[in-house]
Amino acid sequence: MTVFTPKFGMGASVTRLEDQSFITGKGRYTDDISRPGQLHGYVLRSPAAKASFRIISTEAARAAPGVHLVLTGADLRKLGALKSGVMQRQPDGSKAPTRDIPILCTDRVNYVGDAVAFVVADSRSLAQDAAELIEIDYDSEEAAGKTATALDPETPLVWPELGSNRAFTYQFGEPAKVGAVFDKAERVTRIAFYNNRLVCNYMEARAAIGEVEEGSGRLVLTTGSQGVHSMRTILAKQVFDIDPGQLRVITPDVGGGFGPKSFVYREYALVLESARRLGRPVKWTGDRTEHFLTDAQGRDNVVEAEMAMDAEGRFLALRVKLTANIGAYISQYGPFIPYVGATMSTGVYDIPELDVAIAGVYTNTCPVDAYRGAGRPEAAFLLEKLVDACARDLGLPREEIRRRNFIRPEQFPYRTATGRLYDVGEFDGHMTQSMERADWAGFDARAEAARANGKIRGIGMATYIEACAFPGSEPAHVQLNEEGTVTLFIGTQSNGQGHATAYAQFVSEKLGLDIEKVIVHQGDTDKLDDGGGTGGSRSIPLGGVSASRAGEDLAVKLRRLAADELEASASDIELVDGEARIVGTDRAMSFAALAKAAKRPDDLKGFGEFVQEECTYPNGTHICEVEIDPDTGRTAVVAYTIVDDFGVTVNPLLLAGQVHGGVVQGLGQALTEDAVYGEDGQLLTASFMDYGMPRADDVPSFHFETRNVPSTTNAMGIKGAGEAGTIGGTPAVMNAVTDALWRAYGIGHIEMPATPARVWAAIAEASAR
Repeated sequence: MTVFTPKFGMGASVTRLEDQSFITGKGRYTDDISRPGQLHGYVLRSPAAKASFRIISTEAARAAPGVHLVLTGADLRKLGALKSGVMQRQPDGSKAPTRDIPILCTDRVNYVGDAVAFVVADSRSLAQDAAELIEIDYDSEEAAGKTATALDPETPLVWPELGSNRAFTYQFGEPAKVGAVFDKAERVTRIAFYNNRLVCNYMEARAAIGEVEEGSGRLVLTTGSQGVHSMRTILAKQVFDIDPGQLRVITPDVGGGFGPKSFVYREYALVLESARRLGRPVKWTGDRTEHFLTDAQGRDNVVEAEMAMDAEGRFLALRVKLTANIGAYISQYGPFIPYVGATMSTGVYDIPELDVAIAGVYTNTCPVDAYRGAGRPEAAFLLEKLVDACARDLGLPREEIRRRNFIRPEQFPYRTATGRLYDVGEFDGHMTQSMERADWAGFDARAEAARANGKIRGIGMATYIEACAFPGSEPAHVQLNEEGTVTLFIGTQSNGQGHATAYAQFVSEKLGLDIEKVIVHQGDTDKLDDGGGTGGSRSIPLGGVSASRAGEDLAVKLRRLAADELEASASDIELVDGEARIVGTDRAMSFAALAKAAKRPDDLKGFGEFVQEECTYPNGTHICEVEIDPDTGRTAVVAYTIVDDFGVTVNPLLLAGQVHGGVVQGLGQALTEDAVYGEDGQLLTASFMDYGMPRADDVPSFHFETRNVPSTTNAMGIKGAGEAGTIGGTPAVMNAVTDALWRAYGIGHIEMPATPARVWAAIAEASAR
């Protein structure tokens, strides 16, 4: 029998166990850690976006005060490069060649920030001073800085030996068949836009400590990550050519990840190699400028899209041409991001035919990779912007064109034109509910009141779906400790989501144990053999189910153990309040007593592993209302309503936090954030002076609720929620901005971010016309 503890179990609004430590300054991040005898590293980076170079001399740097080691590319020829293994097949069946990331460049640099040398000294400042003494001759060349012109004949080639800046080509659908549909379509709507580049800007900039374990000689890396096991595998196999068992990776507290902390970066290999050579720990801590220049960036697509429709506005075919900037090198998951986004091209709509052509292009810029949502926000923005444009062209209400084209509940399970298999969905249900909560019907009165105050008002929606919790598993192990607490070991990695709370809820529910007595361990390859890490909203849908099963496995063993000790049947034992008790009596044993009574260690251990065969598909409707001041161009988000379908809610408080944070990141892309490279490849927005982050006064109070339809592909019906806010947020905000501009000035398009200057200029131009 299983005891349900509503105070802590599934669906309970348990406050985060982690927060007391964090808000009292007791969090332990990588840069908080110092090792005895620790040295400090500094990376010398290229000031040029594209150049051949020659290191003339490192002698002055080596002789500088406090310097212990200077490494250049020539010193690291035995180390492998960082490779990507996710290049998808092109239309001819081939996989395009990659361009891997060297640990240090040897004779060419390909973007501003490319790594040229590594200096180790007694302090970071001494290492930096010494690095400036390295004599280097750069022969700069013209760079490819822009996505839109990367394939133009006159654009310089990032990799001349390839003969083109085209990195790969992907194709979905049948172009000829789609062309015939467009030729016969009653109506066609076309859009073109730029999906702007973003810098992740997690609160904690990256840091790493490399050391050699005394006695064993193993390498040990401590760094903030989104999963230690894949990091160990890549570094061991790709870079050092050693058995993964000869490398231990540890992750302490992590101050934000959002995708880019999944990746192996050069500095991790550099601190390990330096520690191996010097026999002392070596620490590197990046600053915010290095983050802007070198941590993998997101988005950056140039898009043309068109929809073929019949006379009633029913969608017949979708055609998309997308150019995806991947930067100067192929990053870890970079080629997969536009591919997985394209698989979600048809969204929540019944679109029978599509033609999606993707060109990945090299530019002399920082590599592009997964950033919160990883392809799905790009797909949702494209489709929801296009659907709104279709509604304007046909003179239909935006909700009506959606209703006419939604996949209907009776059509599930539904196979999309890209091969995705949606299991369940009630899209009209959450759209209608969201409209009611947002008082969609009362908008005209609010718009009139805004006009009376000299403002213009707009309302926009996005009905989205995403694929997450990708097929696979996340094994979980639990163990009863001698003091009566329980420890869960799992291979995901919290970077702010609240895993210690959520996982404890799953285990607590099965064991009838106070949630504060469940200890969650992540982030150490010595504590767990394998793990998939955190990304793609997989931790709770996969890891949570496994944790629940591990708790149940331990519960069965504890009831059996208690039955032997209390001379009762296991079916008569209940687990409640940290005790095993014979139902209806006062005869009981504490968990601590059970731990002492066990004859075999395995009697105190539980294991669970849920293997998921298909993705889950969270979906929902976001409605945003904005007010724009025509005199300044400033946009204020005045109301925001969300009705989401996440299948099952584990913890409403944690869920709301995830959704709110995601929406703010989506709002940031829509209104403030933009990573801009010049034609020469220089990053023009390399600090918070130039790169606009959303602030507290940019964000309204959110109305958030769920309308859940349990997933049939997940054992507990959970769909995942980590990225959904970002996926729905950007199109909802931009559709609202466009609605305001269309109503007042007939402006049907504005690029992101819709900054005050950009909005003011659009209004001025429209007014002049």
